[in-house]
Formats: sequence, structure tokens, C-alpha cells
Amino acid sequence: MTERARTGTEHPVPSGESGGRKPTDGEPGGRKSDDREPAGRGRNEPAEGEPAESERAGPGNRAPGGGPEAAGQLSVDRASAGHPPALPGLTPAQLAERVARGEVNDVPVRSSRSAGEIVRANVFTRFNAIIGVLFAIILIVGPIQDGLFGFVIVANTGIGIVQELRAKRTLDKLAVIGEAQPTVRRDGTASRIPTSEVVLDDVIELGPGDKVVVDGEVGETDGLEIDESLLTGEADPVVKKPGDPVMSGSFVVAGGGAFIATKVGRQAYAAQLAEEASRFTLVHSELRTGISRILKYVTWMMIPTALGLILSHLLTLGLPGDAAIRRMVAGIVPMIPEGLVLLTSVAFAIGVIRLGRKQCLVQELPAIEGLARVDVVCLDKTGTLTEGGMDVCDLRILDGAGKSYAAPAPATATDPATATDTDTDTDRHSTDQPPTHEPDVRQVQSEPYVRQVLGALGDADPRPNASLQAVIDAYPADGSWRCTRSLPFSSARKYSGASFNDPDGESSTWLLGAPDVLLSPADPTLAETDDLNAQGLRVLLLARATRELDDPEVARDVRPTALVVLEQRLRPDAPDTLRYFGEQRVHAKVISGDNAVSVGAVAGKLGLPGADAPVDARQLPQLPADREALAAALDEGTVFGRVTPQQKREMVGALQSRGHTVAMTGDGVNDVLALKDADIGVSMGSGSEATRAVAQIVLLNNSFATLPSVVAEGRRVIGNITRVATLFLTKTVYSVLLAILVACWQIPYPYLPRHLTLLSTLTIGVPAFFLALAPNKERARPHFVRRVMRYAIPSGLITGLAAFATYLLARAYYTGPGSLAAETSAATLTLFLTALWVLAIIARPYTWWRIALVLTMAVAFLVVLATPWLQTFFDLRLVGTAMPWAAVAVALVASALLELTWRRIARRFPA
Repeated sequence: MTERARTGTEHPVPSGESGGRKPTDGEPGGRKSDDREPAGRGRNEPAEGEPAESERAGPGNRAPGGGPEAAGQLSVDRASAGHPPALPGLTPAQLAERVARGEVNDVPVRSSRSAGEIVRANVFTRFNAIIGVLFAIILIVGPIQDGLFGFVIVANTGIGIVQELRAKRTLDKLAVIGEAQPTVRRDGTASRIPTSEVVLDDVIELGPGDKVVVDGEVGETDGLEIDESLLTGEADPVVKKPGDPVMSGSFVVAGGGAFIATKVGRQAYAAQLAEEASRFTLVHSELRTGISRILKYVTWMMIPTALGLILSHLLTLGLPGDAAIRRMVAGIVPMIPEGLVLLTSVAFAIGVIRLGRKQCLVQELPAIEGLARVDVVCLDKTGTLTEGGMDVCDLRILDGAGKSYAAPAPATATDPATATDTDTDTDRHSTDQPPTHEPDVRQVQSEPYVRQVLGALGDADPRPNASLQAVIDAYPADGSWRCTRSLPFSSARKYSGASFNDPDGESSTWLLGAPDVLLSPADPTLAETDDLNAQGLRVLLLARATRELDDPEVARDVRPTALVVLEQRLRPDAPDTLRYFGEQRVHAKVISGDNAVSVGAVAGKLGLPGADAPVDARQLPQLPADREALAAALDEGTVFGRVTPQQKREMVGALQSRGHTVAMTGDGVNDVLALKDADIGVSMGSGSEATRAVAQIVLLNNSFATLPSVVAEGRRVIGNITRVATLFLTKTVYSVLLAILVACWQIPYPYLPRHLTLLSTLTIGVPAFFLALAPNKERARPHFVRRVMRYAIPSGLITGLAAFATYLLARAYYTGPGSLAAETSAATLTLFLTALWVLAIIARPYTWWRIALVLTMAVAFLVVLATPWLQTFFDLRLVGTAMPWAAVAVALVASALLELTWRRIARRFPA
């Protein structure tokens, strides 16, 4: 770090510097509200000989209770307006030099696999290798008809690749829209650039909610507080001072500043860890895990089955080698549920494409599945139920402002109970007039004076949040107030503040924040704020501080001056969305940092059941002392206010401890920890870079109304895959059973590969493709493998036994040359009809197209039986009438058994 960079930190302006002198032209006193400089541009120049703010902060960087209250948080304005930034950044020549050396942040941040990875994943699979070997054998020993399964696999693989590439294109386009673009200062000018264009030694500006995109070293601070919990597990924000390291993957929770990139690209080991920990932490996919387990079992069954078939046909039955190999291949190929893997990939890919059309970025494909299992969705009020903007609807000057209070001191930010959310009723502000200790009550109570204070507070914050922006819009600064220090807003503190020299040269310190945090519980002002909160309004308290801004207990004994009443804009689509969750038995929990009564009133206007009994989170049981009591309170309640960021995380964990699958929505830095721990994190596209980084799903259109589509897509995918998995595994079971039975009976395997290719295509392959993409609103249930096998095993056993029974009857009925072909045809008829009935059961509940699908498959089989050249091609010919009708009768009995079995299973294991 250069000495020049180190001296870029801010220092307090000595109180005597301003005296009674009015600011001259060019000094901050003349700065207009639209001249705000970005955070971290060294707004405050150190006075001669004054120690750096960071040096005065003392040895502790962390404040107790979650919200740092050390003096190191403070920042001050520069001595003169228009001062160039302490860190101007790289010049064009320096930039070109670093690009030429390859010192660029070239680590791609992808939300999908590369095209090469997609092709490899679809082509080089275990079963493609097995089937490829069997296909090659058939090409050598048998007619091409028996190798049809090879062409089916080629088609399946091609479909999988095409669909995943389509999904990749959708994801990549959306990822560009949602990509974090850091603000980089070069040659004294700040601009936003893609993360991949950051180079070594770039000066990168930071503000609340910004994610640290590369490793670096702090060069400037403006009350900069960084949360490193995703990397270190440490929950408390860290106050950063010049020279301190910052790690990629951490994020800013308060204040601003700038840092110099010291490691970029693949050299930044912390960046790799951060991306792995925060962006690409894989969502658990029970679907994929279950399918992998099934495929593993099938692989082990195939080896002994293949050996048994080939040995019995060659040694015991004495069939020619080519005939024995064809029968062995026929017994092995249907055991492989190859289409199941394909359809799972296709269902996920098409889900991504469908959601992409709704401007929904799925950063992890299994997240679609996770949403299908969600039974609790935790909603952040601000930005989710309400729109981002607010309007000042009232300014109430308080009676008796300036009085000193003998009531017990209010809880301060050093008390964890007061910590709260970014949602809260707070912003950075400042105000008023004379000396800090004895304000002029008459002047304080003047509304024009209060408006000036609010305008100055807005002007003092270069990065206003939504509530402060509303104040700025309502009360623009007149440029006559000079900010000497500022205390940035943080979700833990729930207030911000600033010290000023007013136009008369007198000093004052002001706080703007949540009334129930800044005031004693006995303060009569709270009764008025409660009435306003009950109407769903957000209330900020403007208060005169009696202590210096760098005092850790600056919020104690404040003098309430005015209430700023803000009206929140409700999302017009929120009532329908909440109603959808209720109909789908998904419990909505509103978890906000705002006043509980206010949050409850907003939720009540939107028709959320239980909104009339809001809960103040400060009264909830604390972890880790009583997790069960907290979980019980969360199950019972619906609306929770005054929730701190750490509490949000604890609430998610408590709900999960009761077996709930939890989705969390949010857009602010206060939501990051909870989003990270939730089963599914959903971020708004306009949210902070940190929330977008940890969320699995980003709603780029910022529309809460998109959530039902996301949930419905998840249910469609997992519900349909569960259905078609039963089809595929039924085939696997009856194939294994038939192989075992013919080996035990020492008779030839009844089918050739072409027969089973035909049956698989008509009863599984084509129908499964349509069923996998059909609408499906059933909520996903756990234990995928257990539920699928619960139906597939009995279905496969009944189907296999029916086909084998017909085969034995046909062997007894037919004699002479060509009898094996007749026996095979009869057994094929029974197998097709029984498997078709399994399809008919799985296709329920019936719609016109489902009925048409089943009938079309039946007609297609009849066409094969009735067309001479197709009979020859597939080697199928029904001989006589007695045996074919016997085959139909066996199939009818098997179908009745299937019905009884499925109904009994459904009664024993209800959904």
C-alpha cells in the first residue's frame, strides 16, 4: 500500500475550525444536494496534525451486540468542496499495461455449464457406454432391427444436449442482466464495469449492499462496515480502516469507502472460496441423488444377469452364438432406465427456459426442484410486499422537544435486543442547530428549521436508502449546513446520524431512526408512533443527540424533535400472490426489521391471515437457549417485526429444525445471512449485489408475482419426474424378473431387442416425454426413491409375471418350426397390454390429451400388428386366435391386479 493511499482516510474537523464563521464559496456549506460524491471518495480531508479517524477508533474493530459503535465508524466532510479523490485510480496507460500483462479478473462467474461440459455430460455417461458396446455387438451379429435401441439413445442424447444448450443461452443472457457491476475509479472518474474487467490495482468503490468482487486493501473509509460471515462464520460486521484487507465474497453492511485490488483472477484464492461458498453452494437435489442411487443398483444387477443369460443360452440351450447374444442383449437393454436421466435433464432445462421468459434467473438448476418442496416462504416486507419507493406524507413537530428525560435510558445499539433490519424505519440524517447540550427549544420546534435539518441529513448521505430518499425528495437541502461528521446507517443499529455546523456557525448532532429504538419504552411519543404504525405507515424519529457522535451510547437520552411519517407503496400483485400460497398450503411468514405493528398493518391490507397478531421479535426466545420455543412461536405467528439480520438467520434455522422446507425472499444486505441458510434463497434483481450472489433464484423483474410461477415450475418438474420414473423403473423390474425366470426355467429369453425397443417406445419413451412436460400442481413430497419403488416394484412384478405366464402357455400350445416366434408374439401382446395399463394409471387424472396419448399408443401397436412389412420388421405375428385371446385375458387379469395394488398402496401411504 502506498503512503499516498494510506493518507486518504478521513479525519474529524476540529470544532474550532468552523467557529462562528459562515462557510465561504467553495466550502461544503455551499454544496448542493445534487453534488453528493460517491461513498468512499474521501469526502473528509484530515486537518493538519489531526490523527486519522481509524487511529482514534481504539483497538477494537468490532462493536458489541452486532452493530459496531466504535468511533472508527465516523466520517467527516472534506474541508473544501470539489476536492479530488485521494485515490484517483489507474491512468489509461497503467490500465493498458496491466491488461497486456494479463492481470485481469478473468475468472468467469457462470450460472450454467459450458457448452463442452453439457456435451460431455450427456454423451459420456455410464449407460451410454454400456449401450454403445451392446449396440456395436448387435451391429456385428444381428440384423439392424435389433439395434434400434442404439438409435434411440443417440436421439435421446441429442435432445438432452439441445435442451440444455437452450437453457444455457437463456441463463447466460439473464446472468449478464443480473451480473454485479462494481464501481471502479480510473483516472479520477468513477464508472460501473463488468466484474471480469477489473484489473490489478484498480480502485473499487463500495457502498451498502455492495459485494467485494476481488481481494484488496482498504484505501478510503466512510464508516465502512463489512460482513465477512460467509467466509469466516463471524456474524458481527467488521469496521474497516485504511490498510485493512478485504476479501472477495464479503459485503458492505454500512458506510462506504474504496479499496485497491491486490489479487484478481485465479490468483485470488479467497475469490474462489467465496464463489464456491456463496454462489455455487449446490442445492441438495433429492431427485438427482435418488436417480443416481437407482442407476447404481441397476448397474450391479446387470452384470450377473448378463452372465446368466449368455451362459444359459450357449451352454444349456445350445443356441448359436449370434442368437444367444441377441437374447442376452434383449434381456439387458430394457433394464437400463436411460430415458429417465434424459427426461430429468430436459425437464430441468425446459423449466429454466420457461422461467427465463418471466425474467427469473435460476442460478442453480436443482433450485427448481427445491421450490416444489417449499412449505414455508419467509417474506421481507420492503421490496417484496411493498415497492421500493416511499413518500413523506406528514411531518409532526413534537411538543416539548428539547426536554430532558428522566425515564430509563433507551436501549442502544450495543444492546443486541435493539439490533434490526435494513428494512427498518431509519436512514442517515442529521440536523439542527446550536450547541449539542442545550438546544434552543423554540428554534427546534420551528417546522422550517426541522425541514432544514432533514435536508441537511439527506445531503450528508451519498448513498441514501429508500426511506431517506423520500426525505430528500420532500426536503431538499439548501446548502447552508456543513456536515462535520456522519454515522452511517446499519441494519443492526437501526438509526444513523450526523453532526453539523448550521448557518449561524453553531454545532449540533442529530439522529434519524426507529422511534422504539431511540426512545425509552416509557416515552409518551411512542403512543403516537404506535397509532401511525397501526395504519401501516412507517415512522422515523428525528432526535437531537445530547452526546457526541463518536460516543458508543450516542442514542441514549436523545431529545425527540419530530416524526417523519412515510407512506409505503403496496405491490398491487401482492394479494393474489399471498392468496396463491394459501391455496397451495405454503405458509407465508413476513419477517421484517420494521415496527411489528406497522408490518402487521401492511400485511393485513394485503389480506394475509394472522396479520392481526404481529410479534415483536425482541420478545421471542433467544438462541441457542431455547430453539424449540422459538420454532413453536414461529409456527404459531405470521408477522414478525424488529427482526435483526442474525435473528432472520436463526428463524430460518428454527423452522428447518421442525422439518419445514424454507424459502426466503429479500433484497437488502440484512437478508443475506438468512438467504444463505434457507433451503431456497430468492433475491430481487434490484437488490444488493450480496443478496443476488447468495440467492439461488433472482427475480430480475423485481416482481413478487413471479414467485407462484417459480413454485409451480418446481412442482411440475418434480411431480412429473416422479410419475415417469415409475414407468421407467417398472420396465427395469420386469426385465430383471424375466431374465431370472428364464434362467431358472432353462428356456430361451422370449424377446429380441427389437420387441422391447418397440414396447419401450410406445409404453414409456414417447408418453413419458409428454407427461414430463405437462402441468402439475401437486406439492412434492420427500423420499423420492422410496415412493417410486413403492409402486414400481409391484407393477414390475405383476407385469413380468403376466408376460412370463403367457410365454409358458404359448410354449405349451405352439409346437414345430417357428414356434419360438409365435410364443414371442403372444408374450409381447400380454406385456404391451399390461404395460399400457400401467401407463393409463400413471396418466391420471385424465384430461383429453392424456386419454388421447394412451389411445394413440394402443393404435400404434395395432398398426404394427396389422401391417405386413412392420410385422416382418419387428418379427411379430399372432398365430391363430386361441393364444392371442389367452394373452389378452392374462393381460386383463394383470391389469385388475395392478388396479387393486395401486389403490391399496394409496390407502396405506396417503399423499
